[in-house]
Amino acid sequence: MKICQLIMFLLLISNGCLAQDTIIVKSDTTNVYKVARQEAPRPKESQFYYGGYISLTFGSYTVVGAEPLIGYKFTPKLSAGAILSYEYISDNTYPGYHYNSSNYGASVFGRYRVIPEFYFHTEFSEMSYETNYSDGNSDRFWVPLLFLGGGYSQQISRNTWMNAQILFDVIQNEHSPYKDWAPFYSVGFGVGF
Repeated sequence: MKICQLIMFLLLISNGCLAQDTIIVKSDTTNVYKVARQEAPRPKESQFYYGGYISLTFGSYTVVGAEPLIGYKFTPKLSAGAILSYEYISDNTYPGYHYNSSNYGASVFGRYRVIPEFYFHTEFSEMSYETNYSDGNSDRFWVPLLFLGGGYSQQISRNTWMNAQILFDVIQNEHSPYKDWAPFYSVGFGVGF
């Protein structure tokens, strides 16, 4: 009988060592061993989230671009992050005129969720735009942009959502592509890990 108790005790201890959610309790008065199961703690949800935007326009005016982003949630309502941007443009709109360019830059942003679906968005960006002239010359300008606006976020699955936002460039730099308070629309997807 003592051998059976010893084997049972060793099995319970080894099970407790392998499965971190098992607690062994011994009652000294009855020499009975009881196993109590304790639920394993859930992993903490990551404060980081990832996503971005892809631009695809084809035809006489072609744009192919990507904007990956990474963000950090300070609170459930307040987050901030960074975006890298690149876009290739090819313009054959006018006969005898062909224009190719690459634009690139980086941004930092902040978001405040009014309710889980709606948020305010502010973003400071520095973009390098190339301007081609009709005489064949071109110039490249670093353009500061300050976007203000808001967006709508719809959860698709536990860690995936879709964003749609509208932003306005409030600096209105002379080289900005967003003239006369033209709105900038974007739709993208995000993934949280």
